[in-house]
Amino acid sequence: MTANSRSGLLQLVARLYEVRVPIRLRPVADDELASFVASTRDGYLFSLVNDAGMGEEEAHEKTERDFAMLVREGRPVAGQQLFVVEETETSEPVGRVWLGERFPGQPIAFLYDIEIDGRFRGRGLGREAMLLVEQEARRRGFVEIQLNVFGGNETARSLYRSLQYVEFAIGMRKRLA
Repeated sequence: MTANSRSGLLQLVARLYEVRVPIRLRPVADDELASFVASTRDGYLFSLVNDAGMGEEEAHEKTERDFAMLVREGRPVAGQQLFVVEETETSEPVGRVWLGERFPGQPIAFLYDIEIDGRFRGRGLGREAMLLVEQEARRRGFVEIQLNVFGGNETARSLYRSLQYVEFAIGMRKRLA
């Protein structure tokens, strides 16, 4: 392969990665519910330990408490909506979204979870999914979306800032022992 053909191939590959794949939010089907909730719970527990610095026992207890408010008998409570982020053309799952009420009686949505699978990251799908979440929140009558970001997740914070989300509370700590 010559240098020119190699350069041309690299340019073609780069253009292919720039192509945005159309995505949509699809409500989680009943047969996907258990694995969706388990995966989200596991991710939350992992983040509490690895990003929030909690001990495993404390993180496990918090995870159980928090999920007990959101899930009963394996199903999300009223006001919670779970979505699969999927490619529009192929229906291939590329991520997940958990959007719901956190403040009953207030028109404020809370984004409990959004994740794009690792193999699909870096293609703008997180941004596109956030825009779809905003559309869904508006459709449901919400006038605001709130979310939490674990410390150190600069990629997510940068994405949210670029979409005009503003930080309104930041927790900090220093371990002394």
